[in-house]
Amino acid sequence: MARYEGVSASVIRRLPRYHRFLYDLIQKGVHRISSRELAELMSLTASQIRQDLNCFGGFGQQGYGYNVDALYEEIGNILGINQGRKIILLGAGNLGMALVKHLSFESKGFKLVGIFDKNPKLIGQKIHGIEIMPESALEEFCTKVKPDAAILCLPKDVVEELGDRLISYGIRAFWNFSHYDLGLRHRDSGVPIAVENVHLGDSLMTLCYQVNELDEN
Repeated sequence: MARYEGVSASVIRRLPRYHRFLYDLIQKGVHRISSRELAELMSLTASQIRQDLNCFGGFGQQGYGYNVDALYEEIGNILGINQGRKIILLGAGNLGMALVKHLSFESKGFKLVGIFDKNPKLIGQKIHGIEIMPESALEEFCTKVKPDAAILCLPKDVVEELGDRLISYGIRAFWNFSHYDLGLRHRDSGVPIAVENVHLGDSLMTLCYQVNELDEN
């Protein structure tokens, strides 16, 4: 049974945004905020914020608002970012290396434990102290280290087969940049998996539409 049964995916997807805004408030020395003030910052409504947080029990006090530090910690707990899940990266090209160099994995709930690539020119190089290993070492590594998740920065045509292999190695979660949408279940065995299919091009085309809309007004 899910930890928060019945909570919609849209609410879950807003939680990281709450977490980010609360972090910024803490950095500015703000330790108390009302739902109205938080709503103004986030371009939401106070009612929406109260409804979202009430899905997890609610954290405010009438007449006081929210304790920013406590709410930040509670949302982090809901997201599970303090559990230190292990993640590996497949594909040490430009995108993969940009993620490794510029993203704080540990503050987002993951510890990067392995990097893999097929390019022999990259094998043996180290990025942030992690040595790039050949794809042939994947099975042995997964058996030994037992990573929870994988980042896929790979060509579209190899992802389905490789995804099946990774699932057979015990990996159940994927952050997928490959332009191939992995399914929610392993196609043969019905093993449940978690997938975030990330399409940067889709986001850019959405911006293009919005720019065109500006020209119409």
